[in-house]
Amino acid sequence: MIDRKIAYFSMEIGLENAIPTYSGGLGVLAGDTIRSAADLKIPMVAVTLLHRKGYFNQKLDSAGRQTEEPVNWSVEEYLHRESAQATVTIEGRTVKLQVWRYDVTSSGGHIVPVYLLDSSAAENSEWDRCLTDSLYGGERRYRLCQEVILGIGGLRILRELGYSDIKRYHLNEGHAALLTLELLREVKEKAKHKKTTDADLEKVREQCVFTTHTPVPAGHDQFDVELAHSVLDEDVCNNGERFCLDGVLNMTYLALELSDQVNGVAKKHSEISRFMFADYTIDSITNGVHAATWTSEPFQRLYDKYIPGWKEDNFSLRSAFSIPNRGIWLAHEDAKCKLIDFVNETTDADLDPDSLTIGFARRSTPYKRAQLVFHNPDRLIKIAAKHGPIQFVFACKAHPADGAGKQIIQEIFKAKESLKGKIRIAYLPNYDMDLGLLLTSGVDVWLNNPIPPREASGTSGMKATLNGVPSLSILDGWWIEGCIEGLTGWSFGEAARDMNTPNHVDADAESLYKKLEKDVVPVFYRRRDDFIRIMQHAIALNGSFFNTQRMMLQYVMKAYF
Repeated sequence: MIDRKIAYFSMEIGLENAIPTYSGGLGVLAGDTIRSAADLKIPMVAVTLLHRKGYFNQKLDSAGRQTEEPVNWSVEEYLHRESAQATVTIEGRTVKLQVWRYDVTSSGGHIVPVYLLDSSAAENSEWDRCLTDSLYGGERRYRLCQEVILGIGGLRILRELGYSDIKRYHLNEGHAALLTLELLREVKEKAKHKKTTDADLEKVREQCVFTTHTPVPAGHDQFDVELAHSVLDEDVCNNGERFCLDGVLNMTYLALELSDQVNGVAKKHSEISRFMFADYTIDSITNGVHAATWTSEPFQRLYDKYIPGWKEDNFSLRSAFSIPNRGIWLAHEDAKCKLIDFVNETTDADLDPDSLTIGFARRSTPYKRAQLVFHNPDRLIKIAAKHGPIQFVFACKAHPADGAGKQIIQEIFKAKESLKGKIRIAYLPNYDMDLGLLLTSGVDVWLNNPIPPREASGTSGMKATLNGVPSLSILDGWWIEGCIEGLTGWSFGEAARDMNTPNHVDADAESLYKKLEKDVVPVFYRRRDDFIRIMQHAIALNGSFFNTQRMMLQYVMKAYF
């Protein structure tokens, strides 16, 4: 028996840049969660899928039209093949699962093993061998098959590996919700129950923790009952039918029903989730980022000098006020030059290292409104002419099926051409972990403008704070908690009260321009000491709190033990 008390299940995990088993925020958060679990010596094991083709490589033509290509990487170079195997039943077929291991090791030597499930066994059919290949690829049938492998196959693999004394199963989003039905099968089998009892359900709930990540209804996986019956085996269907709602198997509803600890990922998000799922108690544990991973080398050296021990105690970043202004600015200039050099080597943007540089990088989808800042380009030109040059760096990927998200990328490319000679704009393809660090540490200001309250949390702005980069953001997600106006950064637009708040593009764009004109640009060019003071506060007040060390300690106290 292997002594691990917590099992963490996630459809995607950002282990390192070269391992393409993540697509964006959810996976990177999962990786940061595991890294902090290792730092804190939390007895955890993690389970995900082995995505041999990754999410996708983004190709952009001169007009910003996105096409996708599979990711080529060597599994054997990064992962160790385990001898354990398990099977699941999919559409009446037995599908054999292999498993690979990756160890996340802290600086102190504590290991959190991550197991990646692989359906490419030669015994499987050609279609079944591809089931774990693509992250968020294929249609509903493919997705449900993947969720069978993650939730049911994941638990069976852990049993085969010797993990028989796990006390809590943490479901990172609803993709792993079928795990609850596999636990229910085990409970009933042990009790020799043919029919499910309330006591059986309670024993499952006592073992499960569920983190929900999206306030957008479409983000909650649900499958027609007919599809569920065709994919799942009879026993799973019989147990799952009682959790079907309005003719669908809703994975969020299933996880809510069978978890005794549920949380959202920011205070506002939890409030919205309680409104959406009024029958459930939903707590709040605000997301964070792994400080050592997302702090650039120049700032790591700075913190090592002035705040020794900051990696072991992230809260000690409160002492950033003691760092001399010159030290902060020199570290920032170093990080900024790395970004500007990279942009100018890989694009024709010709960015200027002395110009105010604003960054925007996240998934390209309509509610995130990447193009908002170009809503009135003449206004932007006038602000730059009056107060000083402004330049932008974008890096967004649209889901292959998100036509509207792809169109937004093309709109930014059009703005890039129409504003040439007046506003410099760079667009970097293939946003990944390495590029994320380069951007969040190298820009001067981090921009975020979702339609509130659709941003559950957001973490890129948290990464920026660790590098002294303040946010300019709509009040949504984590920024509601992190923004002290003019002190840790700036807000604009109107905060939403509920999901029915319309998309006030004109008003939000005007509010953004006013904030740039009256605060951000003048402070950057004319009041440098004030700008550095804001950088210090971003580190001391936001960087010290919005990290996964604090987040994991909250999970330990509220959910795990």
